[in-house]
Amino acid sequence: MAEPNELVSLIESRLDRKVFMEHHWVGTFWDYLELCEQNPAVLRNAYQRMFDAILASGWEKYKLFKKECVRYHFFSDPFEDGRDGIYGLDFALMSLVDFFRSAAEGYGTDKRILLLHGPVGSSKSTIARLLKKGIEHYSKTPEGALYSFSWLLDDRCEVSPMEGNPHQARRDHAFPSPMHEDPLVLIPKNARDALVERFSASYKAQHRGGGLRVYGEPDPFSRKLYEDLMSFYDGDWKKVMDHVQVRRIVLSEKDRVGIGTFQPKDEKNQDSTELTGDINYRKIAQYGSDSDPRAFNFDGELNIANRGICEFIEVLKLDVAFLYDLLGASQEHTIKPKKFAQTYIDEVILGHTNEPEYKRLQSNEMMEAFRDRTIKIDIPYNIRLDDEIKIYQKDFGPHRIRNIHIAPHTLEVAAMWAVLTRLEEPKKAGLTLMQKMKLYNGKSIPGFTEDSVKELKEEAPREGMVGISPRYVQDKISNSLVKPQALAEHTVNPFMVLNELEGGLTHHSLITDEELKKRYKELLSVVKDEYEDIIKGEVQRAISADEEAIKRLCANYIENVRAYTQKEKVVNKYTGRDEEPDERLMRAIEDKIDIPENRKDDFRQEIMNYIGALALDNKKFEYNTNARLYKALELKLFEDSRDTIKLKNLVSSVIDDETQQKIDVVKQRLIKQFGYNDASATDVLNYVASIFARGDSKSA
Repeated sequence: MAEPNELVSLIESRLDRKVFMEHHWVGTFWDYLELCEQNPAVLRNAYQRMFDAILASGWEKYKLFKKECVRYHFFSDPFEDGRDGIYGLDFALMSLVDFFRSAAEGYGTDKRILLLHGPVGSSKSTIARLLKKGIEHYSKTPEGALYSFSWLLDDRCEVSPMEGNPHQARRDHAFPSPMHEDPLVLIPKNARDALVERFSASYKAQHRGGGLRVYGEPDPFSRKLYEDLMSFYDGDWKKVMDHVQVRRIVLSEKDRVGIGTFQPKDEKNQDSTELTGDINYRKIAQYGSDSDPRAFNFDGELNIANRGICEFIEVLKLDVAFLYDLLGASQEHTIKPKKFAQTYIDEVILGHTNEPEYKRLQSNEMMEAFRDRTIKIDIPYNIRLDDEIKIYQKDFGPHRIRNIHIAPHTLEVAAMWAVLTRLEEPKKAGLTLMQKMKLYNGKSIPGFTEDSVKELKEEAPREGMVGISPRYVQDKISNSLVKPQALAEHTVNPFMVLNELEGGLTHHSLITDEELKKRYKELLSVVKDEYEDIIKGEVQRAISADEEAIKRLCANYIENVRAYTQKEKVVNKYTGRDEEPDERLMRAIEDKIDIPENRKDDFRQEIMNYIGALALDNKKFEYNTNARLYKALELKLFEDSRDTIKLKNLVSSVIDDETQQKIDVVKQRLIKQFGYNDASATDVLNYVASIFARGDSKSA
């Protein structure tokens, strides 16, 4: 049993007191002015901070669909090891970052509400959560440091003279700025503008060109105390500033500092004071009036989110009166607390909504002003298979699911179906929906180029805005994991998940169109066919993975091709006689990779030229050196081995010992090379055997 001191040491070793002190730095107003001169970045506004926070995590450039694309690491959630990581959606996220870039430069988008729009389960809430999480993390770093202030007065938050010194007000207690304002707002505007201009001259933005701007006036609470102190000191501003204690703040949603979240309730119970604060009735007796700002709680979501971000969940479900508050908050950067003047705010206003709500907004003429103040960014579903697979691997990968084996391709087929439901049927002749999905995923298909993929994208601009939600797929995978069969066998296979996906469609609450349900079920059949091809290919490779056999077949083929191209004969190793090259063997191999009769001479010469080029570089030709020939050899060996293994006999009740040994070897290869366990490898072999038993000769 661990000693108490040992446990305490374990805790303390993971705490950093130095960082704590940095986050709780306290100084005078004059200290802050020096700090601003040394590091003007502390004066950035909310949009500039958000943009810099995104770019602080780094990015990488790549090409997708013939377009320059940027992947911002911020959206991979480096703050919690990828817990809220976004996969795919790079084009949508680039539009989002462009919005923040424009707002940071002050080009006008800083006066708009950012509206994330997309189908249910398309990561809108996750993106909002990442933005809040990211700006909070950034405010903890030295580069993202920001500051607010407290007023030092007596214990009643009043200006009262010190005992024995009637010309000096008491400074016993600290009263924080309720809206976490920048201390520079306490400088009169004319002087402040000159000061900020001086700081801007030495400010070098790392990722943009926008200068520094400190707008607005103190909130009513700070304005009241400022005026009282100015009266007490007969207008001596410097003495007033001696009552200001500057402190570093760390944005925090839990502490309601700089990050707010508002979720609509029943329309009859909505109250605008939730956004802009309300009267503190207990303090009216103390201060004598409900219009005294000290008797008001500036704790509405828009108040506490000042200097950071305010998220509106399902923003279009808000009552119209609430939306009016957002008009001024976005365009003029002001809010109107009850009984007080317009109050300046500096924050990102973010909302998200789904398609039906947005269509209702478009048809509502009363909401024209709101529509005019929003910038909509579409957040679609993934249409690239690899990105969709990553979503399910995050929740159902081996790092999360340890007691049940998820057979290879289980998550892949679920993702495949989900992506297919989001794609539009291609207009190009001879192109199937499955092939279109593969093209989007970067696979090469003869006859189609990158330009073809670009054309496919352009002819279907709304792809990803409809289809099956990842949540539905996740729910059905979860169902599969707790089924009696899965618990008994400790294995979940693709067919179990596909059956769950199909069964759930009958009662899917969001799909009421019977034709759509029928289409989705047809797509499940398409996915099953594709899965059959995949596992037949794997079984084929496992059967033909006898390295010595494939080496012998390769050597035999090369010897015959050499003799054929040089018009020589081959020595028969059994009879010792010279014979013509084995045309039947060569064609049997070449047919496997669709080399036509009239191209066989060219292909054989290419192989010999290839071997010669390797020899010049002192490299040896191996059976797996040439990818096309290797595939042909595998297919030929599989065809030869299939009958000797008698795979079809697996479906019978009697298997001889020799066949069983060969099947066990194949099973071990499936386990070692493809990630199956014993149960799932047996299932795959049985299923592929049943295909051969019914005479299905479709090539993998």
